[in-house]
Amino acid sequence: MTAVSSRPTTPPAPDADPRWVALERLVRPVLIANLVVEVGIVVTGGLVRLTGSGLGCPTWPQCVPGSYTPVVHQPQGIHKYIEFGNRTLTGVVGIAALVALALVAAVVWRRRRPRRLLAVAALPLVGVVVQAVLGGITVLTHLHPATVAAHFLVSMGLIAASSYLLWRFTEPDGAPHPVVRREITLLAWTLTALTFVVLLLGTVVTGSGPHSGDAVAPARFGLDPRAMSWLHSDSVLLWFGVLLAILVALRLTAAPQPAQRAALWVLAVGVLQGVIGYVQYLTGLPVVAVMLHMLGASLLVVVVTRLLMTLRERAPLA
Repeated sequence: MTAVSSRPTTPPAPDADPRWVALERLVRPVLIANLVVEVGIVVTGGLVRLTGSGLGCPTWPQCVPGSYTPVVHQPQGIHKYIEFGNRTLTGVVGIAALVALALVAAVVWRRRRPRRLLAVAALPLVGVVVQAVLGGITVLTHLHPATVAAHFLVSMGLIAASSYLLWRFTEPDGAPHPVVRREITLLAWTLTALTFVVLLLGTVVTGSGPHSGDAVAPARFGLDPRAMSWLHSDSVLLWFGVLLAILVALRLTAAPQPAQRAALWVLAVGVLQGVIGYVQYLTGLPVVAVMLHMLGASLLVVVVTRLLMTLRERAPLA
């Protein structure tokens, strides 16, 4: 007579499989790392521009004709290493984006989560390709300020997408419903639109100022830097007006604490950005201040994205 085995014939439930538990625990750290490197490449890109190293590698995709890496006899000196370092970091960003997409795809398949998450998770990887092409166009157009501005603005979009992915992945998958009054949500979207306007005008200011990215043959918009700075400053004041309206409205309507805290974070980053902006304007645009301003712009996108997400919540699927 054949003995009947007491071992289970069905695979363990997802929560009981230690391999999947370990894998799922990796997702959040990887998504954080993906966001960090997206911000980091903005800062290193700023270093390239501020040191006049934008044409340290004068060709693309090669650094110089016949070599993908800098060569000793290049006349660009230290600039070739700074520009090549930034190009190399693009590979790190690509790896982080690829790992994030792979982990999200695995969890979506295992947990039967919405496939829309895959589309969001793919954006950083697609963005790496877009940025590589834009970077090549920027070099081939000898750092035209319009292409440099596009390079920066695409990075801001990727930071927003990476921020959204980080927080959306930790939410349930039910339909979202608002937790604040409709007027507050409209104000928040107005703030988001103004954030884009502020960033766009910031690129115009940069494209009209002294830091062109090439120490030898600077390319400029030809606009008055002072007038562009004032216009940028006016947009920032309007931005603060809308933010203060949001803060007051959240307080008066007893909005959920996560939304109020998120708005205070936006205020903190916005004030810090304003202080850095005026300091760099009054001190002649020192390199350190400009780099901090670029870091602040990236963080501003992160906290504004977070604010939008705290104005609604999702219930678990039935």
